[in-house]
Amino acid sequence: MSDRIGVIDYGGGNLQNVLNTLKFIGSEGHLVSVPADLESIDRLIFPGVGSFGDCIEYIDKEGLRRPILEWLKNDRPFFGICLGYQVLFESSEESPGTEGLGFFKGKVVRFPSGTGLKVPHMGWNQVTPVNASDPIWAGAPDPLYLYFVHSFYPSPEDKSIASSLTSYGEDFTSSVSVGNIFAGQFHPERSQEAGIQLMRNFLR
Repeated sequence: MSDRIGVIDYGGGNLQNVLNTLKFIGSEGHLVSVPADLESIDRLIFPGVGSFGDCIEYIDKEGLRRPILEWLKNDRPFFGICLGYQVLFESSEESPGTEGLGFFKGKVVRFPSGTGLKVPHMGWNQVTPVNASDPIWAGAPDPLYLYFVHSFYPSPEDKSIASSLTSYGEDFTSSVSVGNIFAGQFHPERSQEAGIQLMRNFLR
């Protein structure tokens, strides 16, 4: 019996792209919008496009904060994408006063202004794994380029959780990995074969 893959639906984001990618690699995604939806799920994907504040508001309104945190604390397979990566931290400069899930210590910060960089950071950029032997990177091209669309990025207090770095004006933590939990600022579902490979690795 194959694992059931849950995809968190918080009323926005790029759900269909993620569902289509799963279907392409021979898996079916099941939408998770209330806590009961998690009961039959084995692997959880948290995709994201939209604002930190709106996403957290939906999670709290539907009572998803506690079950998502329990999932993470139990080290169950989790893949966070873009906003689904950012909400794992304590707060974001995008939505002052909004309390993130706080699974990781640190805050989400905006790319600095006045540097000549275009914000949002949009397009393909190189992702450099910190530990190339991590199974999430198995079979990924070297150098690895993935697709980004974001103005904010997490700054973890614990730098040891960094799974990859990316340079845009300065190096930032483009993904984190702890146990069975992986989350990245890039969009694997928009990153063609390289991104599909990461999704395959997660499902394995």
